[in-house]
Amino acid sequence: MESLAAVWAAAPGWLMHVLLVDSVWGVWVALFGLLAQAVFMARMLVQWIASERARRSVVPVAFWWLSLGGAAMLFVYGILREDIVIILAQAFGVVVYIRNLALIRAEARGRP
Repeated sequence: MESLAAVWAAAPGWLMHVLLVDSVWGVWVALFGLLAQAVFMARMLVQWIASERARRSVVPVAFWWLSLGGAAMLFVYGILREDIVIILAQAFGVVVYIRNLALIRAEARGRP
């Protein structure tokens, strides 16, 4: 069985090509970006499952937490990639997700 180091040593060439990066650092940044997108995408799966179970459209609190987590990760990814489009898009989303979580928390505490 090959060691993890041997597999990693062989991987960067093809992996850099697939991920459209030119360094090992770029590979890590791209993998982080893929993880961030997976977290952000998971919110839709959570929302869909909750709605199917309720037989009506439902937005569970987990949707907002996954939205916040995924957007924050994508914001960091945008900074690492120096991509102003991702940075601006996610910065606005983070504000919206935090506000929704604050409204949910206030409602749970019985405040308007």
